Amino acid sequence: MSETVLSVKNLTFSAEGRNILDHISLNIHEGEIVTFAGPSGSGKSTLLKLISSIISPTSGNIFYKGTDILEIPATEYRKKVSYFFQNAVLFGETVRDNLSFPYEIRNERLDEQKAKQVLEEVRLPSNYLDQPVHELSGGEKQRVALVRNMMFMPEVLVLDEVTSSLDTENSDIILSLVKKINQQEGCTVLWVTHKDKEIQEAHRLIEVKDGGVRELELSK
Repeated sequence: MSETVLSVKNLTFSAEGRNILDHISLNIHEGEIVTFAGPSGSGKSTLLKLISSIISPTSGNIFYKGTDILEIPATEYRKKVSYFFQNAVLFGETVRDNLSFPYEIRNERLDEQKAKQVLEEVRLPSNYLDQPVHELSGGEKQRVALVRNMMFMPEVLVLDEVTSSLDTENSDIILSLVKKINQQEGCTVLWVTHKDKEIQEAHRLIEVKDGGVRELELSK
């Protein structure tokens, strides 16, 4: 059994007088692709945001490799556990501005060769480094945002319905890249998706429903 990278213990999250998540516990192992399913509003995205330390639980704990995430500085934790929003948020003027950001927070200069290489992996030409962000299509923005998260490979990549608004071509490009970083880099992937093709790539499928979680059998 591979190492437990994330452990959720008796986690509860309440809002507007009700428990969206109610004393749930689960373990995520290193190198897994885990997909979360469930009806709209069941708490799937809430769970991913809690794991990513974007919001805080009402009670319970989340441990990263045995350490409570509340004891890890937020900037350090987010280098290890990287949350990718459903709708890409790009900033600055160009693609370069976005891919430079992970280097700037580490007081380093952009590795242009790596940036061009990763752009090509999501089927964007290397000269897109200087492409104005306002000229990008929705699918291109989503691919640039994913590349930005991967300039320094996280231990865990958290994807919250990131292909829900994309066409088949763009969804397939992102799926291909996610599979590659999981298989070649050992990156653990947590994914909320409703697309069958993406669900089929999961190692585990966990249903979030009625405040609880349970593992479902994958039909391969």
